[in-house]
Amino acid sequence: MNESKPGFTITSIALLVILFLQVPVIVVVLAAFSTTSYLTIPPQGLTLKWFAKVLSDPVYLDAIRISIILAMGSTVISLVLGVAAAYALFKRMLPGTEALTSFLMAPLIFPSVVIGVALLQYFSLIGWRGSFASLLLAHVVITVPYIVRSALASLSGIDMSVEEAARVLGANGFTAFRLVTLPLIKPGLVAGALFAFVTSMENVPVTIFIASAKQTTLPILIFSSVEMGVDPSIAAVSTLLIVATVFVLWLAERWTGFHRFI
Repeated sequence: MNESKPGFTITSIALLVILFLQVPVIVVVLAAFSTTSYLTIPPQGLTLKWFAKVLSDPVYLDAIRISIILAMGSTVISLVLGVAAAYALFKRMLPGTEALTSFLMAPLIFPSVVIGVALLQYFSLIGWRGSFASLLLAHVVITVPYIVRSALASLSGIDMSVEEAARVLGANGFTAFRLVTLPLIKPGLVAGALFAFVTSMENVPVTIFIASAKQTTLPILIFSSVEMGVDPSIAAVSTLLIVATVFVLWLAERWTGFHRFI
């Protein structure tokens, strides 16, 4: 009986910590269903009108569209560049592998505001300030490290002799990588792509420096709306983001079992 108490205590503490961390999420979700025009907990009645307002508001819909296009574009580009870089680093095809790896991981270390200011000055110098291309490249800069890190972790966990065997049997380097190595590291790449997509979707510090007035993303719109006053529509769009994120994570887990690489 005494041996079970420590385990029970640790489990209870873990559950309390999880509950504490989820309280803000619970509050936001509950506030989204309130009938009042201001945030209140517990909600005064239940209604879906705030969700209908968000999904029928052209401002919100345009911000969602831009955010999705930006996140998908930066994730795809980061996958291509990140996988190529990770493979070259893992195979030590270039000198100074450790230095190059640290350089690629730098955006994870530097504050986002510093990256945003630096990119703003750079794009201003070359005349790209305010363009969608500059915004896309800025998001690629902050998402590539997630792909590189997950790809390196995946590559280190597989037997590279399988790829060598494919080359011995007549496949060229690209074919061996595409048909043998890439499927083996797919779960890790899915995990990295999800982190990259979410990072791009929710980024404010970098985006707010680079985006023009016509390129309002959803996080920037929410940030601006909170400054002017909080109403349940903000809670509603946040709830939609939470539900969409959980659904995508569930699908990815069912498809690849990517939890092994997190």
